[in-house]
Amino acid sequence: MVPDYVKKAMDTEICKNCKNVVIGKGNLNADILFVGEAPGRNEDEQGVPFVGAAGKNLDKLLNNVGLSLEDVYIANILKCRPPENRDPLPEEIKAHTPWLLEQIKKIKPRVVCSLGNYATKFFFAKGDVDEMKIQKGITSVHGNVKEIEMEGVRFKLIPLFHPAAIIYKRDLLPLWEKDLETVKKEIKKTVSQKRLF
Repeated sequence: MVPDYVKKAMDTEICKNCKNVVIGKGNLNADILFVGEAPGRNEDEQGVPFVGAAGKNLDKLLNNVGLSLEDVYIANILKCRPPENRDPLPEEIKAHTPWLLEQIKKIKPRVVCSLGNYATKFFFAKGDVDEMKIQKGITSVHGNVKEIEMEGVRFKLIPLFHPAAIIYKRDLLPLWEKDLETVKKEIKKTVSQKRLF
């Protein structure tokens, strides 16, 4: 039986017209969850998130902090590609939010890295799409750690520039690398806290 949150997302036009539904990849028992905005063309073709140029940059990010897909889970807010990679519409985000919230409840991450503007505003608004427009953008909050609770799951949110942004704006690279140091510190804390329990 198909859960209601899947049905709700699949009823959107973008899911009716996509090639593949892109749910996520990595370890469902991971302490760290990376969340982007939506699948792109390569992701739609392959049915896997972050497989294009942005994915290669994300792989570098993971390697730089000593992580692999065995250590993290990677997903997007939207599970289907918006046409021509346009920005997600509010009604699309609303329809796909319950699916992501279900993933968060199952994974129970200790650290969430939001990738880019949409994902960051989504988490600062705690999944309330109408509140997203009044949240600060990634440029002013990147690298700042914030405690968040959603669906009864508490985690540390670390906003990061989207890996695709680094491709087009090379001047963001030093900021990205600095933010990675924050990710490294939080991961170390998470691992040491986990050992205590």
